[in-house]
Amino acid sequence: MKELKSNKRWVEGFKKSTSVIDDLDVLLEFCDAGEITEEELENKYQEALLVIDDMEFKSTLNRPEDELSCYIEINAGAGGTESCDWSAMLLRMYQMWAERNGFKIALINYQDGDAAGIKTAELEINGDYAYGMLKGENGVHRLVRVSPFNAQGKRMTSFSSVFVHPMVDDRIEVNINPADLEWDTFRSSGAGGQHVNKTESAVRVRHLPSGIVVECQQERSQHQNREKALQSLKSRLYEKEIERQMEERNQVEATKMKNEWGSQIRSYVLDDRRVKDHRSGYQTSQTDHVLDGYIDEFLKAYLMHKTVGVPLDENDI
Repeated sequence: MKELKSNKRWVEGFKKSTSVIDDLDVLLEFCDAGEITEEELENKYQEALLVIDDMEFKSTLNRPEDELSCYIEINAGAGGTESCDWSAMLLRMYQMWAERNGFKIALINYQDGDAAGIKTAELEINGDYAYGMLKGENGVHRLVRVSPFNAQGKRMTSFSSVFVHPMVDDRIEVNINPADLEWDTFRSSGAGGQHVNKTESAVRVRHLPSGIVVECQQERSQHQNREKALQSLKSRLYEKEIERQMEERNQVEATKMKNEWGSQIRSYVLDDRRVKDHRSGYQTSQTDHVLDGYIDEFLKAYLMHKTVGVPLDENDI
């Protein structure tokens, strides 16, 4: 059913593109005959252009894993309280983006910062092409602003790292040897009522061969959290296999920036009202808009840039 739905999406897109171009041809004949104005023709042309551009953009999501749902992991970096607050802002940004685009979201892991914000959080985003859309968010996000946590009102710089993992489904088989897993249980942190605060329902699993560690405290029962954690682990192992295969094809690091300090992919400079992606060159002055989850232009700019390798300006989107 999923494969049928995916194929149907492409066929419908092709039919829509064909229809809008045929309509444009007819209107051009009417315009030449003086039956409609050039303004009406121009409006139809712009409509056709949007449809074709959308199809071109969607054609960049052409790998099998692009169709999958995903996990987003956010970790505070250098900057102390300021960095923890910045991580909470990023979490809110992705939640608002997902809600606006009709994805289902669930917070599966969350650790509060010492004074404000979060140290780490993991968000599950369910929906078609969630991973394909968000895979370019992998990397370090840099915030520059006048800090509300600084008594002197100084301009501060802080960092948070974002990792996006494809969520494996029934179409993908990932075999894990139970002997390679090491399980721990602990009490959930944060709000959740007496049950989660008094029972060790949260779980942590370590995959010994790879060293990958996954925590889950979303569900009320330990059994459900174990299932969620195992699914998340399979997703991360699947992503590592994707990267290994792409390295063999000489596609450097799966065309992604390394997830390490000093390799920021995007800067959010709030006092100068500027958000810039350092890979595609796309930037905008609507900082509040971006932090409210309107990041579609950045996602599109990165995917198009990765395909054609040409820097984009906000007027090109």
